[in-house]
This record gives sequence, C-alpha cells and structure tokens, in this order.
Amino acid sequence: MRLSASTPVDKMSSPYPRRWWALLVLCLSLLIIVMANTALIVAAPDMTRDLGLDSSELQWVIDGYTVPYAALMLLLGAVGDKYSRRGALVTGLAIFAAGSVAGSLVDSSTAVIVARAVMGLGAAMIMPATLSLLVATFPRGERARAITVWTATSGLGVAVGPLIAGWLLEDHAWGSTFLINVPIALVAIVGAFALVPPSRAHGMGKLDLVGGVLSIVAVGSLVYAVIEGPHFGWTAGPVAAAVIAGLALTAFVLWELRHPHPVLDVRKFRDRTFSGSTIAVLMFFLGTFGAIYYITQDLQFVQGYTPLETGVRMLPLAGGVCLGAALTGRLTPLLGMKATVIAGMVLGAVGVLLMTQVDAGSTYGSFLGPFILLGLAVGLSVSPCTDTIMGAFPEGELGVGGGVNDTALELGGSLGIAILGSLLATSYRDNLTDSVGKALPPEALGVARDSIGGALAVAEKVAHDPAGGVARSQALVAAANAAFSDSVATTSLIGGIIMIAGAMVVMALLPGRKDRLSPPPDVEAGAVETVGTSSGRSV
Repeated sequence: MRLSASTPVDKMSSPYPRRWWALLVLCLSLLIIVMANTALIVAAPDMTRDLGLDSSELQWVIDGYTVPYAALMLLLGAVGDKYSRRGALVTGLAIFAAGSVAGSLVDSSTAVIVARAVMGLGAAMIMPATLSLLVATFPRGERARAITVWTATSGLGVAVGPLIAGWLLEDHAWGSTFLINVPIALVAIVGAFALVPPSRAHGMGKLDLVGGVLSIVAVGSLVYAVIEGPHFGWTAGPVAAAVIAGLALTAFVLWELRHPHPVLDVRKFRDRTFSGSTIAVLMFFLGTFGAIYYITQDLQFVQGYTPLETGVRMLPLAGGVCLGAALTGRLTPLLGMKATVIAGMVLGAVGVLLMTQVDAGSTYGSFLGPFILLGLAVGLSVSPCTDTIMGAFPEGELGVGGGVNDTALELGGSLGIAILGSLLATSYRDNLTDSVGKALPPEALGVARDSIGGALAVAEKVAHDPAGGVARSQALVAAANAAFSDSVATTSLIGGIIMIAGAMVVMALLPGRKDRLSPPPDVEAGAVETVGTSSGRSV
C-alpha cells in the first residue's frame, strides 16, 4: 500500500478506496476552525482579566479572526481550484498552526488580535478546501452521507471546543486554549499527504483577480460594519464601511456578469434552490452562534459554572447535531429537501424562543432544551443545504462552491453575534441602570453597565468596603444577574422572530418536489452528471 496519496481523483478508474479515511482528515481540519471560536468564548473571561480588555478589545479579539476568514474564502477557494485544493488545505493548516502558537505566547490585546487574524487567513484556505476535496473525492451516491458527516463535525466542534478549553483552563492560562489546534493541525497535514488525493480544476482559465479583490472588499467591509455598528454605534467608521460594502458589492456583480471566467457566476442566485439554501445556512448559524454567545455568558457569570463545567453542559448541543445528521439521511429522501430544511429552521426558532422564559431564578435546565433543539436543527437541515449548494457548481468550481457555503456560514455567525450581542448589551445596560443607577458612583456604574463581567468585578471591589460593602456587593450581583437574565429573554424573543422570518423567506424560495427547477444553464450536462446530489437528481 502506498504511503502517500499521489494519484489525482480524476485519473482514477474507480472510486478512491481510502476516501473515508480522507474524510477523517478533512473533518479534523474543519474541527479546529470551529473550535478556534467556541474555545475562545469560554476563555474570554480569563483573557479579559489577564489582559485588561475592554468590551471593544474583547470583541476584536473574537472578530479579528472573523473578518479575514469571511472575506478571503471566495477568492482562496478559487485559487485552490486553479492550483491545488490539497495544497490550499496544507498551506492553510500550516498558517493556522503558526497563528495559534503566536496567540499562545503574546501578552497584549493587539498581538492577540494579529495572531487571530493570521488564524483567520489560514481558516479561509482550509474551509473551502475541505468541501471541495470532499466533493471531488466522493462519488455522487455517497456524497450526501459524506457532507452529513462534515456537518456533524461542525456541531461537534461547537461543543468540544469549550469542553477542551475548560479542561485546560482548570490548570493553565488562557494561552493554552490556542494550543489545542496545533497537534490536530500537524496530524491533519500528515494525513492530507498520506490519505487525501490531489485535486485541481482543468481548463479553468485566467484567475479573476479583480472579482476576487472586489469580493474581499465587499465581504470584509460588510463584516466590519456588522461588528462595529451594532456594538459600538454607527459612527463614521461603520457607516463608511457599510457604504464601501454596498459599492463594492455592486461593482462585483457588474464585473462578474461581464467577465468570461468570473470568480463566482452570480447568475446562480437566480436559482431559487441555490438562493434558498444559501440563506438557510446563513440563518441557521445566525441563530445558533448568537444564542451560544449569550448562553455561555449566562452559564459562567450568572450561574457560576467554571469553564470546564460550561463545556460539559454544552455537550447536548453536539448530541443534537449528531442526532439531526443521522435523521436527515432518512428524512430528506422521504420528505424532500424543502420539508426537511423548513422543519429544521422551525425547530431552531423554537429552541431560541424557549429562552424567553429565562429569568434570574433559571437553572441549567432552562438551556438544555434549547441546546438540543438548536443542535437537532443544524444537523437536520444544514447538510441538505450544503449538498445543494455544492451540487450547483461544476467540478472546476468546487472551491468556489465551498467558499460560497462557508461565507454564508461565517457571515451568519458574525451577524448573530453582532446583532443579538448588541441587543443583549443594550438591554442589559438599560436594565441594570434602572436597578442600580443611583446606588453607584458614575465611574463604577460605567464599568458595571459595560458587561456582566464588569459588574461582578465592581461588586468584588465593593465587598471590601467595611461600611456595609458586603450587603451592597450582594445587591449589585443580584441586580446584574437579574438584568442579564432578563436581557437573555428579550434577545431570544427577537432572535426567534428573526429565525421565523428567515424560515418564511426560505419556504418561499425553495421549490417543492413538483416544481423543482432545471439545472442552471451554465452547468454543462457532463458536469451535472458528475456533481448532482446523492439522490440522483440534478441541481
């Protein structure tokens, strides 16, 4: 048996025999991308205390990863198509590992943000490569199952990241959470050469660099505006970014419509199935990542769980994803894609709306049902959507297809954290001001209103005041907990409404079984035969 996979897939006369081992390597690569964000959410309190981060710095420690990740995926997916998808995967893993090592060693907010941005660059190479290599390696009849495993890995990373990070934080500093990624990345690099066959597009033509740059400007500016505007106010910076994003997007569409070999054929969005699937992926991760963002804060700050205890309590989310992924393989062929996806979106909305019942007396049980339903929703419906999105692209554009799917995923997560996080912060600030606005000096009130972590820090200082400090500290903690819990309920109501609205849009877009659309006109018959979904129909 050969020690390396050196024969390209398109040169093989039969399906690649070690394709399921190759999928394991691709899933390991995906795992560290997801864990990089979810592990950091659990480590954020320790990082905030150690580096003295304010809310703006903490937000950019998290989102310094997101901006390059979301902005670069489309272009880097096309680069992988043209030159080497496996090469893009390995290069991305190396960059990601280097950024992780750097992040574990630095001791300032600026350096952490830079390290996270390097990791985001690596992730932008890895993510579309995993999907394009998966689709290129697996025959049509097995592709849906492989994508289901890929989707389940995303849910596993959401829960495993906090669990491993919490375990490390029991005895180590926050920098250790960056090092989670390094051994996995090294194993994945070795596994890529040994098990993943090389793949690239043939006859792709000259790379559309202008379109690629315009996509970077459009997505990067949009993500920046989405992060900065809701959290820190629509000042000149976020407004200018939003305007630039609009202009760049318009220029991108016009350029792509005229270019003979566009980086993304925007005409695909005329296909209701493709557009509906893309919106569904975005909406799923908007609700899921937004909810996880504030649930983890409630578990740690309000209910007092350690990072490890928080990670353990997030495991039902992964269980829900795995259960949903197991069900979708049976339900989608029986009910059709539309019914399965809409059912998943409704379950996700119900999961978020259940948290409208959260109050200061709530326990972990108030979040158990939402965790399971959110995981079930993702596992049930994201896989058919991803299968459909990838099926809309011919073999020469699989990296671009992965970039479209993953940009929707990451943009949805960014929107969820930005929009729901902003609503949470505003509601918490107003609730706490109403409760203790006159009981604290202005400077202490400003810190307490900034975040619940800030309120607990103020309460700890107040407790040392010999003149009734303990009683006032306890009152502040109770007020902060109540204010935050009420904010979770209010934010969940709005988040649930957003998800229901998204489900209605997707329901209107996705065609039913009787009115499926014909294959996109730009996909040649031979490509449709190769790239069609596992059910045997063309997309």
